[in-house]
Amino acid sequence: MPRSSLLRFGTLLAGLTVAVSPLSLSAHQDNERCRKCKAPPAVSRIVVTVLRKDDDKPIQNAAIVFHAIEGDKDKGGLELKSNEDGVAVMDVIPIGDTVLLQIIANGYQTYGGEYKVNRRDMALEIRLKRPGQQYSVYDNQDTGATSKSGSGSGKSSGSPKQ
Repeated sequence: MPRSSLLRFGTLLAGLTVAVSPLSLSAHQDNERCRKCKAPPAVSRIVVTVLRKDDDKPIQNAAIVFHAIEGDKDKGGLELKSNEDGVAVMDVIPIGDTVLLQIIANGYQTYGGEYKVNRRDMALEIRLKRPGQQYSVYDNQDTGATSKSGSGSGKSSGSPKQ
């Protein structure tokens, strides 16, 4: 009886050795592959704060669009929304890249800027202005033109030139 138990134990031990052996071999192969792999680049943590220019209050739900550029290659856009404090944090852009930053918020002028990502931690504070009055040629009517129809043609009334 003890002899059959010993035989079963030996068979079980041999089976486990055969089962575990490929796992250790694959782990060894993974380590060799990792030595050949390139480590991911160091990334920067960019904190963007969006405020109103007139009273420095935070702007909530502003769309903050990051376009990372490496050399001449656009890596694509990433978009975040600012929280109730006007803050958004981006932490996937590699150090050394250039970022085109665009901020869009309802009721404010769109902001655009280019930044070189050269530090591990960056803080950007952007103040958005309310839209200003648009320029129109129809606001100055003292030019002596007799037509005030505003047809959009850009020509004054009078004889046509040939």
